[in-house]
Amino acid sequence: MAEWLVEEGIGEERAILLEGDTILAARLQWPGKLAAGQIEDAALVSKPAGSRRGTARFASGEEALVDRLPSNASEGKTLRLVVTRPALSEAGRVKLAQARQTDSPPRPAPGLAETLQAEGETVRTVRRFPTTGWEELAGEAFARRIVFAGGELHLSPTPAMTLIDVDGALPAMQLALAAVPAIATAVRRLDLSGSIGIDFPTLSAKEDRRAVDLALGEALAGWPHERTAMNGFGFVQLVARLERISLLHRFAGDRTGAAARLLLRQAEGVTDPGALLLSCHPGVKARLDEDWLEQLSRRTGREVRIAIDPGLALEAGFAQAVPL
Repeated sequence: MAEWLVEEGIGEERAILLEGDTILAARLQWPGKLAAGQIEDAALVSKPAGSRRGTARFASGEEALVDRLPSNASEGKTLRLVVTRPALSEAGRVKLAQARQTDSPPRPAPGLAETLQAEGETVRTVRRFPTTGWEELAGEAFARRIVFAGGELHLSPTPAMTLIDVDGALPAMQLALAAVPAIATAVRRLDLSGSIGIDFPTLSAKEDRRAVDLALGEALAGWPHERTAMNGFGFVQLVARLERISLLHRFAGDRTGAAARLLLRQAEGVTDPGALLLSCHPGVKARLDEDWLEQLSRRTGREVRIAIDPGLALEAGFAQAVPL
């Protein structure tokens, strides 16, 4: 039976829905920024005349767009706000977080375990996932590429939507149908939401397009969303409620930060005796916060050393035990 497991990592929380050794779905949360569910007083710093939308600044200095403001809300006023969506980093810009007014008492952003429990899920916090599947999942998020029998998916987080391009050498209809299970798996494993565009091969026959629509609907059953029928160019759009940052967007928006966290997780799993040596790209070294390294030392009870190797890819860092 599938169950949600949560790791409280260094610089991040990780959650997976695990069935046997297979990760069916995943979530990733990084602290330090506004997150959905956080309730805090913030100052309204801008509100165009006649508009019910404005911008508020929280104590951290981060700003959020606020919707459904009362008509008497004025700039400089303090408002009690609940964050409904975190900020999103995209190519060349950052979309501000979103918030709305609330009468609820202030509270920090809920952790992944609390959020999942509030959704009615059974959750277990573990020191380490009982599978190596997280590394594979992270590799997919880094590469933005998922291989399936007969083809592959290329994923692109764009300002308008997340695009999934289906590519392969199979005949168009076979390729489209073969891609459907991979797409349904990727959506859940990478925690995709918001607007998602899927570019299937062009299918000229209406019955072929209907067959793919039916297969996609069955594969996505149980995942809350709306979708369009495939058009004559093979394009389908999915729309799901956007409350979290996907693994794809996390890794695309901060590749060095993601690589640094992966390296720390790998280091926590080293079992051989000795000091911990972290070998990594200079960019990853720059993202290894001193507090993170202190946490790693405390958690493992080891001395931590770092070796810089410009020849390593960002995600290719590795940890090993070395003599003291």
